[in-house]
Amino acid sequence: MSQNNFNETGEQPFISHLIELRNRLLRMVLCVLVVFLGLASFSNEIYSFLAGPLLQHMPKNSTMIAIDVASPFFTPFKLVLVVSIFISVPYILYQFWAFVAPGLYKRERRMILPLLIASTLLFYMGVAFAYFVVFPLVFGFLTAAAPEGVAVMTDIAKYLDFVLALFFAFGVCFEVPIFTIVLVWTGLVTPADLADKRPYVIVGAFIVGAVLTPPDAISQTLLAVPMWMLFELGLVCSRLFAPKPDGDYQSPDDAEMEARLDKIERQEDE
Repeated sequence: MSQNNFNETGEQPFISHLIELRNRLLRMVLCVLVVFLGLASFSNEIYSFLAGPLLQHMPKNSTMIAIDVASPFFTPFKLVLVVSIFISVPYILYQFWAFVAPGLYKRERRMILPLLIASTLLFYMGVAFAYFVVFPLVFGFLTAAAPEGVAVMTDIAKYLDFVLALFFAFGVCFEVPIFTIVLVWTGLVTPADLADKRPYVIVGAFIVGAVLTPPDAISQTLLAVPMWMLFELGLVCSRLFAPKPDGDYQSPDDAEMEARLDKIERQEDE
């Protein structure tokens, strides 16, 4: 094989894919950077909005504190960076989709694109649910549970890490329908199998709710019940993605298989 043919059939396509991947990664980074620069001047306001659920439940004359010297400057900018990535997720997923779509079959493209869009919306819904529903209950419980004589004054950096962890946890938990659909689509399980395991799913949802929320029944239920409902939604939608068995195919018997092998051997001898 000549060097020119090798380049045309081997190296050149690989290099072109790497160049395309680099360009798309640069576009993702540029998008995040543009959003970050646009929001940087509002960093303190964005942090105040994020801290709202806690500040509403803190005792009178109690404030948040900054233990580290640079925390008042760096913590709001860290939040702005996370928000910039959060806002840029649709564009990032689009770049990812544009890179892998040419290598997929038409049927795969029809399935994966809706899953990408649905997973993004569900993650956003999980974050919104955590902020508007769970945070008021969580911080109301935690501030009320403080022992007498203990002033509740949370460090801004530790608070940011705490809420980001909860955002991620609830965002992932709201991806239950996507996980369910993917399990059925790949053939690992069937909708009937998942339906039979419904009692275990419900128990698991309440266990996850107990781990991710404070030890009170209200907040635990507020996470467990949506997870259960999302599982039911994923179970219904998964029936549309279940592999369809080929009813016309029949496995060959021993005589037919032996005849096929003999035919292959004769062709090789020729």
